[in-house]
Amino acid sequence: MSSLLERSMGMQEKLPDGQLDAIRHLDTCIVADAISALRVRLRNQGYSNGSLRCMFENPVPMMGYAVTGRIRCAEPPMVGQRFVENREWFKYITNLPDPRVVVLQDVDHAPGSGAFWDEVRARIHQRLGCVGAVTNGAVRELAKVRGTGFYLFAGSVTSSGGYAHIIDVGHPVEVGGLVIHPGDLIHGDVHGIVTVPRESLAALPGTARKILEIREQVSGLCASADFTPEKLMTLLANLE
Repeated sequence: MSSLLERSMGMQEKLPDGQLDAIRHLDTCIVADAISALRVRLRNQGYSNGSLRCMFENPVPMMGYAVTGRIRCAEPPMVGQRFVENREWFKYITNLPDPRVVVLQDVDHAPGSGAFWDEVRARIHQRLGCVGAVTNGAVRELAKVRGTGFYLFAGSVTSSGGYAHIIDVGHPVEVGGLVIHPGDLIHGDVHGIVTVPRESLAALPGTARKILEIREQVSGLCASADFTPEKLMTLLANLE
């Protein structure tokens, strides 16, 4: 277990809170566009696909460092029966930077046979410094979890937990077509989730502001009584 913790903590160190606050208020679409503009990765990388759903609409996006694990729900665990028996999971979480986002890949042949996430597990993980969870599997008790303020992103919804249990922790996982490593910085809202490269953080707020200014100019012209296709073409050429 110690080698796992050392490896996970060594991947990503906690950033100054000010760097996170500078992009926390931005929606995920603007964050994704700014990352693309900075050309720190390919434009078709770093974001979830349409199979991942945001369960609750929140005024502020979710942000945190990924803690990862894999789960199964269709069949009982080989050893042990209860979630609370997994002390390795609790120890792993509390030794990584906060705020934390739990990312669990359901590796059953048909993900979503049961739900790991419910009200009780949401509350437990909140007390462990987690702000939300992401899974390609199922979630349940949505009305109760909504009341906790815990963010949920999932592939489906179901009524039963099935045999939900953790099979391993601290390794790269894939949810919504996106590979996530322990310590990755995650930004998420109703549009899905984006991983934020650390090398983009310094320039990202300013780049996002420029993109928003450009959009305001174009939207303003489109709403104006003076709009013409020629003026639009001129504006777009100038903005380029």
